[in-house]
Amino acid sequence: MAKYDSQLDLLFNALSDPTRRAILTRLSHGDATTTSLAEEHAMALPSFLKHLRKLEEAGLITTLKNGRVRTYALSPNALNPVQHWLHEQQAMWETRLNQLEDYALNLQRKRKNES
Repeated sequence: MAKYDSQLDLLFNALSDPTRRAILTRLSHGDATTTSLAEEHAMALPSFLKHLRKLEEAGLITTLKNGRVRTYALSPNALNPVQHWLHEQQAMWETRLNQLEDYALNLQRKRKNES
């Protein structure tokens, strides 16, 4: 069983919301200010800022403040822990399914030989 990883929890929590995923998609096209990000979403600014904070806490985005203007950017390699976890899960399931396939084939051969 995989060990507990609080960073992974933060990442999955941040990715669980469609607004936050939309923000990440938008930032994949380039850096953006708070205002330009917020205008794409029909919600009050304080609510929208909570989404940005959640993404920043998870390490998915970074912010640069220049005067009164905040600019957000994607954090490079931020999804590496998620990719690593998914790779581990895929390997585990592939092993289990291969074992099940081997068992089924052996059972089929055994029944064929008995008849």
